[in-house]
Amino acid sequence: MSVLSALGLESGRKVRYAVVALGDIVQEAMLPGVAHTGNSLVSVLVTGDAEKARVVGAKYGVTACYGYDRFEEMLRSGTVDAIYLATPNWRHAEFAVPALRAGIHVLVEKPLEVSTALCQQILDAQKASGARLMVAYRLHFEPATLSLVEKIRAGELGELVSFSSCFAQMVDPANHRASNGIEAGPLFDMGPYPVNAARAVFEDEPTEIVSAVGTRHPAAGFSGDFDDTVSVTLRFPGDRIAQFVVSYYANAIDSYVVLGTKGSIRMNPGYMFGMSLEQSQVIGEKRSHQSFRNTDQFGGEMKYFSDCILNDRDPEPDGEEGYADVRVLEGIARALKSGRPETLAPFTRRRRIDTAQVQTLAAKRTPELVNASNPGRDKEKGPKN
Repeated sequence: MSVLSALGLESGRKVRYAVVALGDIVQEAMLPGVAHTGNSLVSVLVTGDAEKARVVGAKYGVTACYGYDRFEEMLRSGTVDAIYLATPNWRHAEFAVPALRAGIHVLVEKPLEVSTALCQQILDAQKASGARLMVAYRLHFEPATLSLVEKIRAGELGELVSFSSCFAQMVDPANHRASNGIEAGPLFDMGPYPVNAARAVFEDEPTEIVSAVGTRHPAAGFSGDFDDTVSVTLRFPGDRIAQFVVSYYANAIDSYVVLGTKGSIRMNPGYMFGMSLEQSQVIGEKRSHQSFRNTDQFGGEMKYFSDCILNDRDPEPDGEEGYADVRVLEGIARALKSGRPETLAPFTRRRRIDTAQVQTLAAKRTPELVNASNPGRDKEKGPKN
């Protein structure tokens, strides 16, 4: 019997989600987008804040609320088919593994976890259960990003040479991301974006962390147990290089440039949600610019995942895609500690982005947050997940 049949889901039915954690990203972006997916609904909220559950639940018509300590009880309730997991990075396996073992599908925010060992626990649970697992790489469905992938595959840039990126935000020292070490710092919080983008454009896996340098600015006001700014150089097969900087202590930027022998494309912004993504292209001496319509990236990825569940299809990006990025982030963490280059063990990714999976749901308005705040010092929208 397929997982679809076991759930009793039929054509036209909606996938029932438990939303696990009600932080800024969930309230700001995911919950507003669920209603217009057409194939998804929120039936349960899971949070440690009862007041937050009450107010947010009333806003979206959700009455079933559970504390984290009752999570396994919720899994047995028969009221959910899937979870959307947005806890802090280091608590993903804690909830993903029991959900998968219970046959509940999992859409988990990136990074998949903070070590390859914990990622493997999640992958093993998924393989044993047959439930679907997708990592929430929303840009795998975003029109500007997929346009870039198509142009590269068509050979418009020629032979690729390099990828370079800057991704920064000025994080409030009072935010939880600033007081939970490297696992919450910019490497694991923001690093998945340039690492995933580099792997996507090269359609290959890095073989070496050539260098990784971190700095800790005293004026940033952080606890001092993590690097607030990290600069990395990666080596890819075919003499290709990827370089990026991520920072919690710089003016907001999220851009990257892909350089080839025939031309280049700059994405600026390239990782954000809530605004149009922009492409500036140079082919030879010919310059062009394209602005892409702002879309609901969160609703789009949930719509896609629910469609995979309802049609018994494996999603892309799957758990292996999440593992591939954490493998690199883990290597960078080693290089930061050792101060030396770090060779990455051979790894082969079996799937790549399918540009036909593009999603174009209209963008939704950001609601007022309940007992949650954006990580930015100025409280404006910051570049988080």
